[in-house]
Amino acid sequence: MASDSHNIGRVEKFLRKIGKVVPFDEIQFHKLMVSLTEAVNNAILHGNKCDPAKHVRIICETLPGWILIMVDDEGKGFQPGKVGNPLSKENLLRESGRGIFLMRTLMDRVEFDVGKAGTRVRLWLDLNK
Repeated sequence: MASDSHNIGRVEKFLRKIGKVVPFDEIQFHKLMVSLTEAVNNAILHGNKCDPAKHVRIICETLPGWILIMVDDEGKGFQPGKVGNPLSKENLLRESGRGIFLMRTLMDRVEFDVGKAGTRVRLWLDLNK
């Protein structure tokens, strides 16, 4: 999809389609919804800098007992370890910086592959929990 914030609404439709193939409960759906929305939003805003010529790609793989969703952008990358903790006093009033925290809180595993040609975020959800 093009890097346009209006495309974030497509996340729910994407997850509903996955839910027809892989059964997950309402809580799992909402965890995926928040995490994937944050990942796509970060890819559009921070990765691709809202450049409509750049794209965000969402890929879903189903593995026994797991859903793996990957979000790719075409940005310059970032250093996940340097993203501040949104719960620390100096960051409480910042308008951004909570997306990665939410993903890490809601998903069973979150991974980042950062390269010169973009970033891939991997969101893992254990369906057996």
